[in-house]
Amino acid sequence: MRKTHPLRRVVLAGAATVSGIVLLLSLKPGSDSGSEAVGGAAPGQSIGAQESAQGGAQAIGTGKFTGDAADTQYGPVQVRLTVNGGKITKAEAVQNPTGGQSTQINNNAIPKLNQAAVAAGTADIDAVSGATYTSEGYKKSLQSALDKAAAQGGGSGQGAGGGGAAQAQTVTGDAADTQYGPVQVRITVNGGKITKAEAVQQPTGGQSTQINGNAVPKLNQAAVAAGTADIDAVSGATYTSTGYKKSLQSALDKVKPAGGGAEAGSGAEAGAGASPSAPAAGGDAGADAGAGAGAGQDAGGGGVSNGTGTVTGEVAQTEYGPVQVRITMREGKIVQAAAVQAPSGGKSTQVSNNAVPKLNQQTVAAGSADIDAVSGATYTSAGYKKSLQSALDQAGV
Repeated sequence: MRKTHPLRRVVLAGAATVSGIVLLLSLKPGSDSGSEAVGGAAPGQSIGAQESAQGGAQAIGTGKFTGDAADTQYGPVQVRLTVNGGKITKAEAVQNPTGGQSTQINNNAIPKLNQAAVAAGTADIDAVSGATYTSEGYKKSLQSALDKAAAQGGGSGQGAGGGGAAQAQTVTGDAADTQYGPVQVRITVNGGKITKAEAVQQPTGGQSTQINGNAVPKLNQAAVAAGTADIDAVSGATYTSTGYKKSLQSALDKVKPAGGGAEAGSGAEAGAGASPSAPAAGGDAGADAGAGAGAGQDAGGGGVSNGTGTVTGEVAQTEYGPVQVRITMREGKIVQAAAVQAPSGGKSTQVSNNAVPKLNQQTVAAGSADIDAVSGATYTSAGYKKSLQSALDQAGV
């Protein structure tokens, strides 16, 4: 009888072991993808869409919802959605990078992204070729808007009585212009305390990005710790710190007392957040970046009742940056006008600093959007008038 070579026995034993392992693996249930679909949220999918896919009862709220501004290498992107019957019926970018080649790129990309958002109904949309940064910022802000719509659909944080979450308020302060660009702060207040602070606008580009990447987290932390706008400036970021504190104070002025009564403060500025129809927490109180008061703009109605109140117009995009106007009315007359956003940076800051006060003054005097353009500020004037008319339309004037 011929003996089997020892090496041959080793090879045969190894082959048998491998075959056994392969057989065992082939019998393992293919449960990974299913468990992920049940246990986790699909990337880019809205809360409402996830609930629908799982048979849940949570619906996406109806109205207008503005996502958080998403900073990109070339500037912020911010998306606003109109939702009706649980579906996105309109998507628009109320902020996107402009200037130089960015204007040309985004004039091509934004309409495609808007169209994709409506078609998909989620933030799971493809990036537009040649506009990678804008696309990523768009998707991030879009997801934020969808989350807010889903929160409203679930009744969470909308000012309904009973639950602790319903007592929280999220408000956005007025944009504070600085030498290097606007700063705007949004805070969440619960139980009379600031539980979260974030800058939805801050100077970016060049050294500003590095400075504010360091300063803003420290300012956010200080705001939560202090519970007031009495916080220290961050060394090396004096302008940003000053703008942050100013916008933070504006946000604090708009916070409603726990009892739901009139807001603290007096005068026109306090009235900026005092609209009876202003949404509670989670209802996109910030409206657009820079809108500040918002005054119920995204809640589907104006902020004026019986001819008195404050409303913020739509953001008007211009060649040099967005313009947005807020008006305060009393007994049917405009008593105050303010640009909560205006082109800034370089020569634009000088032009806007000269033009905006004149446009504000004309608005109060005219009581309408039929005002003259300021010489040397044609684009800003046109944007101002467009946003002003939007505010007047909301006020029913």
